[in-house]
Amino acid sequence: MNRTLALIKPDAVDRNIIGEIITLIEQNGFIVRNMKFMKMSQSIAERFYEAHKEKPFYDKLVTYMTSGNIIALILEKDNAVRLFRDLIGSTDPELAKEGTIRKLYAIDKSFNSVHGSDSDANAEREIAIIFNH
Repeated sequence: MNRTLALIKPDAVDRNIIGEIITLIEQNGFIVRNMKFMKMSQSIAERFYEAHKEKPFYDKLVTYMTSGNIIALILEKDNAVRLFRDLIGSTDPELAKEGTIRKLYAIDKSFNSVHGSDSDANAEREIAIIFNH
């Protein structure tokens, strides 16, 4: 079993679709090992997204992720990272496959409802930042 981090972002929390997203995660065979309701601080957001620091969208992303509450989940499943990335779909909901979380719930590329770690190493790094800060 592998672990990955899932974040239900502020736009999804604000729209009260937390349960629908978690249900879809569970229906796809992921086991929720830990869950945390929180508001991401500026310093945690900056550490979490430090790989994007030089990109033009960095400040907007940090502002968005600190704008409201999020739900952080540690998920477990064989090939968790890859399979969760498949479940969430493309960053752009217009390009996401039918049935993916972003196709179903994302507003647009910026407000795309969920985050999923992109590698096993990043999953462990992100879990540490969110759950052990």
